[in-house]
Amino acid sequence: MISDIGYGLNAAGYLVLLLLLFTVRKSGLAKHLLVLATMATMVWSLSFVTRLTGPVSGPHLLIADTLKQMVWLLFIAGCLQDNFNNLWQVLRRPATMVILTPPVLALFLPFISTIPHSWQFLFLTVLSLEVLILLEVLFRQAGENQWAYKPLVLYLGAMHLFEFVMYANATMVTKIELVYVVSRGYIYLLMMPLLVVAIRRIKHWGVDIFISREVVLHSSLLLVAGIYLLVMALAGYVVNYIGGNWSSTIQTVLVVLSLALLITMVLSNSFRTRIKVFITKHFFANQFDYRVEWVKLTQALSSSEADAAPDVYGNALRGVLGAINYENGTLVKATGIDFDVVASVNSEGISADEIKILKQLMPFCQQTNWLVDVDEYASKPFEYNGLLLDREALKGCRFQLALPLLNSEQIWGFALLKTKDSEALTLNWEVRDYLNAVTEQVGTYLLHHEAANAVAENAQFAAFNRMSAFVLHDLKNVMAQIDLILCNAEQHKHNPEFIEDTFETLHYTKARMDKMLRQLTEKKVDEPGVFSAHTLSDLTGKLIETRCQSLKPVPELVVESEEKVVVDPEKFSNVMYHLISNAQQATGDDGFVRITLESDLAGQRQIVRIEDNGCGMDEAFIEQRLFKPFDTTKGNAGMGIGAYDAKNYMQSIGGKLSVESETGKGSCFTLVFPLD
Repeated sequence: MISDIGYGLNAAGYLVLLLLLFTVRKSGLAKHLLVLATMATMVWSLSFVTRLTGPVSGPHLLIADTLKQMVWLLFIAGCLQDNFNNLWQVLRRPATMVILTPPVLALFLPFISTIPHSWQFLFLTVLSLEVLILLEVLFRQAGENQWAYKPLVLYLGAMHLFEFVMYANATMVTKIELVYVVSRGYIYLLMMPLLVVAIRRIKHWGVDIFISREVVLHSSLLLVAGIYLLVMALAGYVVNYIGGNWSSTIQTVLVVLSLALLITMVLSNSFRTRIKVFITKHFFANQFDYRVEWVKLTQALSSSEADAAPDVYGNALRGVLGAINYENGTLVKATGIDFDVVASVNSEGISADEIKILKQLMPFCQQTNWLVDVDEYASKPFEYNGLLLDREALKGCRFQLALPLLNSEQIWGFALLKTKDSEALTLNWEVRDYLNAVTEQVGTYLLHHEAANAVAENAQFAAFNRMSAFVLHDLKNVMAQIDLILCNAEQHKHNPEFIEDTFETLHYTKARMDKMLRQLTEKKVDEPGVFSAHTLSDLTGKLIETRCQSLKPVPELVVESEEKVVVDPEKFSNVMYHLISNAQQATGDDGFVRITLESDLAGQRQIVRIEDNGCGMDEAFIEQRLFKPFDTTKGNAGMGIGAYDAKNYMQSIGGKLSVESETGKGSCFTLVFPLD
């Protein structure tokens, strides 16, 4: 019974391996030889199951072992040289004929003449020794591939060393010990994983069999459990042997405690996860072809259409999506108290619930740099220790993965990804490591782009300063001419009154030019203003009264609710004047410009809206030109830095400037000031 169980399990194991080999689509000599050797070993095992074939006789054992040895020797002969295309090339090689001669003689000589059993045992001993010698030759000639061939050598070496000991002993005592025959099924079964590892390691065979990670996990857990219980049984035996009267009690307690500990370990999620990661890392091929994926990511980040500026944020998002073959995504940038959508693919932006979730994710991701699967969090929140998300807001999330992008250990923004539920990835250790590398590369790409933009802007300001030097030169020449005219005018005071009016105009022009010269020649860096709490309606009302009355329509101030805000009054007035002035210039005299103030105490924000019903702006102009410095639609009348300066100021105080506009219907600029 013990022998039948061992050989039966071994036959079942080799049957599974044979089925796996049949699933390999690529054909070749290695696959055919493996199929032949595996099938021979399976049939050999079945032939020793007495319930199927009856009692095992001596001739049956010798013939079955000789045939098995012959097949494995043929397999080794095929491995000794890699340039064989078919089995016939292997068989007609002289070295193969020499290798197969001993098993052929051992198989047919007993049918030709009577040979004592001791000589037959000696033949099989020689066959086992031949296998061991050929394995040494195979391992030595493997060279750089010795690591790949090592499991195969260990597998065949361990089995045939056992065969060598069994038949060497049988040769000396003229009979085979029963314990060897009974043990062989179990030994072959325990050695089989080495053959599987060898098949996966030796790449040029082209035999890529697949074994489910879950199957290996459960098999490994059963193996660990078996070893553990064996150790506990031995410990119980020792206690029973030396324990005296207390032995039964101690043995019972030990068995119960060991079973409880085993169940605890098997049911432990962290223990199972560690075992699974270990198995996946060491026994399975990678889920991604990293060389191909890295080339694809690089191409995505560097792609751009002909005669068009590169879409940096769009390239970054498409690169992340392409890395895991997702379809929908949004790239958002953290801007103080809010998030800006800078790129989207098959997505409609972000909702209020998603913004709320992102604000809750920021401190957690900044501390841990973890990728977050919101679906996994919804079902397994214990996987994200320390993360608390609003369950109601979580129901409104349309994205599955939130990938944080860092800037000097601070959150720059998030890539929010979504795909079909059937194609969604599970964030195992490999996917996390892979996506961490992708997001690090994409984050570096974005930061380099923004740094390059900052350098370009500084270069533009430097060019502006150089331009100022030429303007100063021209202004000085004009001033010299005006001084000359004034000096001559002193001699003509008796001319008509219109001449006096002209001179008064010149004096006024001179005063204006003096002011311009002082501004250009002092070259002072703007000093930070004095920040204090102000009521924005007071500052805005004073601005409208003193500086915005010369153009129509005259702005209308509407105060719905307000709180005091800490700002620099002068800087705030400059920002508001620019936005109000632009609204007046874009609106007809019969239109309106309305400034509305309201406070959002729930969000701790003071909101200022500047609305008009003027000509409006299209989406392309807002995205590409509105906030770009030195880009103006006013010709020589403007410098193109007002909107840029306004947005930078709002970001510098932790606020936000956004704009909504439609061509022909007007625009609305929204300024959000933090109250804390």
